[in-house]
Amino acid sequence: MTQYPTATWRLLHTNPTDGPMNMAIDESILLGAAEGTSPPTLRFFAWGPPCLSLGYAQPLTDVDHKRLARRGWDLVRRPTGGKAILHTDELTYSIITPQTDPRVEGGIVESYRRLSEGLVRGLELMDLIARNNAVYTTDTERTEKNKNDSAMRDNPVCFETPSNYEITIIGKKLIGSAQARKQGVVLQHGTLPLTGDITRICDVLAFADEATRERAKERVRARAITLELALGVVVSWEQAANAMKHGFREALKLEFESGMLSAAEMERARELRERKYRVVQ
Repeated sequence: MTQYPTATWRLLHTNPTDGPMNMAIDESILLGAAEGTSPPTLRFFAWGPPCLSLGYAQPLTDVDHKRLARRGWDLVRRPTGGKAILHTDELTYSIITPQTDPRVEGGIVESYRRLSEGLVRGLELMDLIARNNAVYTTDTERTEKNKNDSAMRDNPVCFETPSNYEITIIGKKLIGSAQARKQGVVLQHGTLPLTGDITRICDVLAFADEATRERAKERVRARAITLELALGVVVSWEQAANAMKHGFREALKLEFESGMLSAAEMERARELRERKYRVVQ
């Protein structure tokens, strides 16, 4: 495990909110960190209503907008890359800290590796390895294997497509993360599906026909997993957040001070929600 000097970060548990506001809050903290007005922050949050998020370069044509509207689900574009994620029944985390922090300095892949130590330790604190006889790996090898596979490249579902340093268990993706860097600050956020049908995302994506949609669901079942399926028990949002907090604390040598968004952060988040995130283009 990598050694770091002890640091104190702010810990935020924000109330469930819509997709545009969740993305606006992350960016507001990032901009505050760039200005020196927001401290390094670990944030845990949830989504209400459920939200389909797209990577920053993903085409809108991947979405079946009529199906999405019928379910009353949100749509938002993330400031990070990757493919579509359905945010529901999950724990979402974000880390925002200057690039000078030794936990994120250097290249993107290296910082993923360091931060993944906290994620893996959090899972260990939920006894995941003991209950599943699991070995945590990166998906680097599978990424290399599939990089020339056009079907994988064109797949709109994030949890069906492996990436560097995403956490797997029994060969299936459990935690997906993505990163953006702006004005000398790193934003990494990711999602841990807790329970429910992980194939629901396919119900709001565009496919040529229903047979193609069903085949996509089969691939997601084969390549992704929820925490409930991995553990065999339901873990609440609060329990998962607590385990992950201690995982980051132990693996990254952090102390946390519980806090709230400042008035300036909230004001900027509201402005970003309306100006940047409310309408997906």
